[in-house]
Amino acid sequence: MNLFSSKVRTIGVLSVILIVVFSFGIFYFIQNITENNVKSSLIKEQVQRQLTSTMAISQHIGSDLSLVMAVLDGLGNSAYLQNEELSAEKTKNLIVEKYGLIENIVDRIFVLDKNDIVTIGISPEGKDRYLGADFSQRAWVQQAKRTLKPVFSEGFERQGIYTTFIAIPIINRENSQYLGLLGASIPTESFFAHYGNVHDINAQFLVVLDKKGTLLAVGASKDLVGKNFFGSVVQKFVNYNQILDNLTRNLLNGKPGYAIYDYGRGERINTNYPIFVQGQPNYFIQVVTPTNAIFSNIGETLFAERLKSYSLLVGTLVAVAVLIIFLVKWSSTMEKEVVRRTRELKESNLKLDTLTKDLKNSNISLQEAYQQLKENEKIQKDFINVAAHELRTPIQPILGLSGILHSELRNPSQKEMINIVMRNAKRLQRLSQDILDASKIESGLLKLHKERFDINEKFKTVISDIENGPDVYMKNKEIKIVFEPKESLYVYADKDRIYQVIFNLLKNALKFTETGTITITTEMKRNDNKDQGEVVVTIKDTGRGIDSDVMPRLFSKFVSKSDAGTGLGLFISKNIIDAHGGKMWAQNNSNGVGAIFSFSLPAINFDSTSYTRAGEDFTQN
Repeated sequence: MNLFSSKVRTIGVLSVILIVVFSFGIFYFIQNITENNVKSSLIKEQVQRQLTSTMAISQHIGSDLSLVMAVLDGLGNSAYLQNEELSAEKTKNLIVEKYGLIENIVDRIFVLDKNDIVTIGISPEGKDRYLGADFSQRAWVQQAKRTLKPVFSEGFERQGIYTTFIAIPIINRENSQYLGLLGASIPTESFFAHYGNVHDINAQFLVVLDKKGTLLAVGASKDLVGKNFFGSVVQKFVNYNQILDNLTRNLLNGKPGYAIYDYGRGERINTNYPIFVQGQPNYFIQVVTPTNAIFSNIGETLFAERLKSYSLLVGTLVAVAVLIIFLVKWSSTMEKEVVRRTRELKESNLKLDTLTKDLKNSNISLQEAYQQLKENEKIQKDFINVAAHELRTPIQPILGLSGILHSELRNPSQKEMINIVMRNAKRLQRLSQDILDASKIESGLLKLHKERFDINEKFKTVISDIENGPDVYMKNKEIKIVFEPKESLYVYADKDRIYQVIFNLLKNALKFTETGTITITTEMKRNDNKDQGEVVVTIKDTGRGIDSDVMPRLFSKFVSKSDAGTGLGLFISKNIIDAHGGKMWAQNNSNGVGAIFSFSLPAINFDSTSYTRAGEDFTQN
């Protein structure tokens, strides 16, 4: 009997140990699978968001650098510089004026004569203006003189600041002779800091390289700025990581992409994209995100669940251990005691089963909650679409019947009340259309019906509609709209959508301007290929300008400083222009009064039988 009891006791002890070990194993296995699935899903979503963000940052930087090129090119074609007045006071005044447009990008503008001597230098107070300096030994100066084309220089460090230069040769338009050179210096680290973090390696940061792979800005370490990525210093820092090396080589060859790697400082997601300036990739950007920053939002929840589950398992293990001790100690007691202890052991096993089920249910709840979030987002978008469509249904009869009633009424006060109904119904109609347009843009369903038309005529139509339409935007305001086109400018675009853009921009200018002038200009800017170019439109007002807190998000959804708007007009307008292959940008006037909104569209030029657009041929009907 004692022998039998000893065997039973041993088997019982082993069984309990196996059950505990098996429970821990099952728990660990299920928990790992669930956490890995959640993390994998988060990584995929982050990569997609970061790819889109990286491309947007690249385009923003390219747009700002293109603005610098445009300003320098405009100065080079000015009458003063064309007449070789390279040191005159009036030339300096003109450069000071244009410097105000780009002073947040460059820190200096300077003029070199034919002998490479600086004749004019504009810079912030306290900084060297290079006046009288001889730049003849600078490689980028000689390259610009030799090629007569714009040059982006290699960088160098001076007084602890790493700087690159943009050089634009001044060429006589009549005889193509070299007259001198316009230059602008860009402190790379402070410039690229406008677009993201370049100082903190523990958060998402930017890495910017030039064509030769030299680091212009890097959030990983300031000491790496100016070093070549494939040099020993940087390679040692990244532990010669082949994944990162291959990704960077592809980027310098003009190929966007992404990679996930760990070079000894934690796992990173790296997305990259070339920075195009006037159609050429001159710089290259990488956005690097530590994955632990992505998981930080769910880390506390997962840790709490894990701690709770482990606590229950440990508690059960302690209970089982106490039970085993008592079984061993009292093995010689009566059979009744053995039965009672055995029953307690079974109850403990049932608790383990219940615990395992609870763990599974908890993991299922996590997955269901995640799916519910995605479904809620879809429901929200569907609701917005349905609501916008349903709003449009009653608006038409309201407008139609109100118009009929307005024509029948003779009492002025009653007619004014009907006018109020019609104005608000039209406002509701525009709101529903804006919501639908925003939804189409986000879903990639915006369709364009392009045709050839004169954009100046379209401006005249919009101005007439605004001045004479039922919605009196200029009521009680002393505002004059100035538009004096000199020639017809043809574009190949969607007439209705371009009307919508022009209307939105003019209405926006009127909304924020109480007195003064709204000036509209349109001009053709040709590329090096004389058969191609773009139409650039500028709308300048004398209103209160763009608030600094709105400027970074100006073209995003629901960004507005007015109670009368939805914050969708500029978002829709920019996306319409982008869909045409153009660009839209905005800035405050340099004198501090009013704002300037601009956009460009590919232009078309005609001969007797055909016209061209962006390098494509179209036969005239």
